[in-house]
Amino acid sequence: MARTIKSKRDKRHRRRALLGVALVAPLVIWLLLTIAYPIFSLIRLSFLDVGIIGTGGDFVGLANYQKVLSSRTFGPSMGRSLVWVLGNGVLQTVLAFVAALVLNLPFRGRALARTWVILPWIVPTVVAVIVWRWMLGTSGGIVNTVLLRLGIVQEQIGFFSTGASAMSSLVVMNSWRFFPLLTIIILAGMQGIAQDLYAAAAVDGASAWQRFLNITLPGLKPVLFVMGLVGTLWSVNIFDVIYLVTGGGPSRATMTMPVLIYDMAFLQYRLGRAAAAAVLMALVVTLFTIAFIYFLAPRGDDQDEAWR
Repeated sequence: MARTIKSKRDKRHRRRALLGVALVAPLVIWLLLTIAYPIFSLIRLSFLDVGIIGTGGDFVGLANYQKVLSSRTFGPSMGRSLVWVLGNGVLQTVLAFVAALVLNLPFRGRALARTWVILPWIVPTVVAVIVWRWMLGTSGGIVNTVLLRLGIVQEQIGFFSTGASAMSSLVVMNSWRFFPLLTIIILAGMQGIAQDLYAAAAVDGASAWQRFLNITLPGLKPVLFVMGLVGTLWSVNIFDVIYLVTGGGPSRATMTMPVLIYDMAFLQYRLGRAAAAAVLMALVVTLFTIAFIYFLAPRGDDQDEAWR
């Protein structure tokens, strides 16, 4: 009798396990088709001397990697990508924190403001680029017009005429587009912090700045970790804003890694070399992700301390 019950129980467990495999299998197959196969194709392409899409190429081993690493554009482009990521990360985080703190305060029209704050993020990239290029232009641009009329500058500023100003302008444009999304994420994290902590701190005489440092920031550690990781991976792969505004110029001053890879593949017709550059970029991003998770991932003790 006991053996019969055990046999039936084992069959039931096997059926459940098979059902679980059957339910997960379509997703696994989809991931293999959409992620694993393209990655395999990219790595394979990086070992071939291919110039145009659809054509064959000879196997050249590590020659593409050697040419990319020894080129005069790879190192500077990697450095510009670092500047791009850091600039966007700092500016977007500061703007998002300020906006989230304001939207977390009680005021008339707060619900409407929380709804419309996401508007810049949903604006199509092309539309945002056209508007910003018109605003920052030297021919009737509203920014230069206002600065001249207020007497802040004596002549029009060429926001895209030098490398430093072009990169700074691009960082501002991109941060304007994406900080609303971070605002919503931070605001949601703030809503999860117990309001009793703020009330108790206020009774103890803690200032607003002290409450922010000792309650808000610790309570947002998990949110900030996810934002830092996902935001970095998102920023490093941005191509459209940079290419639509400057195309990597002036004098390659805004040529980040995605723009460089595009230039190699579709303007220089060196697909194999572009694939090698993409693989190297992926390795750097992967190493960064591992280090970020290892050193900055919130531990259980940290989260418990934040909620005490």
